[in-house]
Amino acid sequence: MAAVLRSGRCFFLPTPVPRGLRPPGCCSGAMQEPPPSPPLTARPESPGSSAAPGTAAGWLGALRFDNRALRSLPLDPSEENVPRQVPGACFSRVRPSPVQSPRLVAMSLPALALLGVEPPAAGALEELEAEAALYFSGNRLLPGAEPAAHCYCGHQFGSFAGQLGDGAAMYLGEVLSPRGERWEIQLKGAGLTPFSRQADGRKVLRSSIREFLCSEAMFHLGIPTTRAGTCVTSDSKVVRDIFYDGNPKNERCTIVLRIASTFIRFGSFEIFKPTDEHTGRKGPSVNRNDIRIQMLNYVISTFYPEIQQAYSDNSVQRNAAFFREVTKRTARMVAEWQCVGFCHGVLNTDNMSIVGLTIDYGPFGFMDRYDPEHICNGSDNAGRYAYNKQPEICKWNLGKLAEALVPELPLEISELILKEEYDAEFERHYLQKMRKKLGLIHLELEDDDKLVSELLETMHLTGGDFTNTFRLLSSSLGGLDPLKLEDFLEKIATQCASMEELKVAFRPQMDPRQLSMMLMLAQSNPQLFALIGTKANINKELDRIEQFSKLQQLTAADLLSRNKRHWKEWLQKYRVRLEKEIESVSNADVWNAERVKIMNSNNPKYILRNYIAQNAIEAAENGDFTEVREVLKRLENPFEETEDLTEVQEDQEEEETVAAAATCAPVTSSRLPYSSKPPLWASELCVT
Repeated sequence: MAAVLRSGRCFFLPTPVPRGLRPPGCCSGAMQEPPPSPPLTARPESPGSSAAPGTAAGWLGALRFDNRALRSLPLDPSEENVPRQVPGACFSRVRPSPVQSPRLVAMSLPALALLGVEPPAAGALEELEAEAALYFSGNRLLPGAEPAAHCYCGHQFGSFAGQLGDGAAMYLGEVLSPRGERWEIQLKGAGLTPFSRQADGRKVLRSSIREFLCSEAMFHLGIPTTRAGTCVTSDSKVVRDIFYDGNPKNERCTIVLRIASTFIRFGSFEIFKPTDEHTGRKGPSVNRNDIRIQMLNYVISTFYPEIQQAYSDNSVQRNAAFFREVTKRTARMVAEWQCVGFCHGVLNTDNMSIVGLTIDYGPFGFMDRYDPEHICNGSDNAGRYAYNKQPEICKWNLGKLAEALVPELPLEISELILKEEYDAEFERHYLQKMRKKLGLIHLELEDDDKLVSELLETMHLTGGDFTNTFRLLSSSLGGLDPLKLEDFLEKIATQCASMEELKVAFRPQMDPRQLSMMLMLAQSNPQLFALIGTKANINKELDRIEQFSKLQQLTAADLLSRNKRHWKEWLQKYRVRLEKEIESVSNADVWNAERVKIMNSNNPKYILRNYIAQNAIEAAENGDFTEVREVLKRLENPFEETEDLTEVQEDQEEEETVAAAATCAPVTSSRLPYSSKPPLWASELCVT
């Protein structure tokens, strides 16, 4: 479903057909793994391709495959590549569908280096780009690659959806790096699989650029994530009705090379789920506990070898230790998200990594104006996956994983682990990270969590930009010097929401007559009301109306004065806390230098804001990939204050932006700095 929009500058990711709605297929077969098959080779569509099928020259030909997952887990005996149920198997062999004239949009050399791909010599970059476009589009297969699609299920928006699986992603194999590391590589958008349902297995330029850039952005922010090696587009087209208004258009097929230790997820263990009492759906491999045991043996021995070694003679203790570690990794991961304002958007169990990685970048978003109830996914009408609900939802998903591990791990054991470990690990890691973001580096005081909460409340009251506010605190003593307090308040006021931003944020979204009808219905017929609305949504609309009404009575000067007052109150508390730090050290200058260094390495200057991604997408859709590559460079160094010519220009542009914001005048700069607050039109972007 598409959201109603009020701006011409809108960005949509296509909403997939609801998963699990396809009727069960009639396919069945033997449960044992078939004999090894030779690698499948997709024939290139372009007759001008230089490399022969199944061979590779140059950099990529040196990649060494060792596809342990296909040896360790049951393979689908059928190679019929049509949408169907896949019982008794974890993988189905597939074949990438070639595209016309593949060409590289961008590549991440740091990500490719994981596989042992060396940076090209001067003048040889074009050769590597051509090779990457050929092999990472799916037009040719590398020697040793064995394309397969993974079978999994999942709870989507709280309801069990039955069989899902890799509908647009293909496992190519596992590459052994020169350092002895094992990396699974995938092509996302390479064509049909048995799990494609009513879709075509393709991705387009819009969604692919976002996934490519965000995968790398998260890694360089220090957050556990899958990686993206390349983004390859083509002249092949698919039809997408972007706005769901009956006006479809052709878009370019685009493929992303994804890299991770594994893409196995919580939903991988839900293929054994019996018929769900609420949805009537079930997994394709009900009663196959033998496969559940195979999967546990494979996952623990491969990705948690220290646990396998410590509990090799007791499977229940081993599985409990495994679940405990997954719980802790997940808690730390979502704590990291909260500390950079990242919203995933679709935290279904099939989008939760079994090794604690951020996985499957769809309608994600980095929060601009701080709002604890921020929803980045335009189709999440109930706000299930809102920013402030992410920790709770990840815990809920772990509960579903616990259910999926029964009987190999009794539920009473896993539930106790979840109760004892998750909240404590999340709170510990979150507060530890927040102390670093605030430069509280020597003392750990009991009231630190209160100081953080009051900071976030001040951000909320003033509409502070989440990223830039933290970064600004890094750049000074945060008002420690009373003589400089007013100057600092002027700076931080520029990161607060303007009158125009607030009016957009709190603009009522319902027609008054519709709201009146909904309120009457809630009173007279609660059962019917529950089918078409929620009390939370109605209360949110009433709050919007109240806030919007207050804004009509407020002047820009009043808003500025109010914001400064709120920040002055919090900065006084922050100053008291920093003074306690100073009292605990012998050299205040050394302490301050260390404080600034730690804060600057934990408060990014650059994040992938939606408007930055949108600008790069629009340029790429017009055939210009330079902006995608420039954004990637910034995201690879998110904490650094660069000093190149572009940055000097950005500083000048930022001064113009600040001056314009102070007078509520429009910004005339042709391009905002990458570290700037977003332009007003960005608040109208809707990702779904």
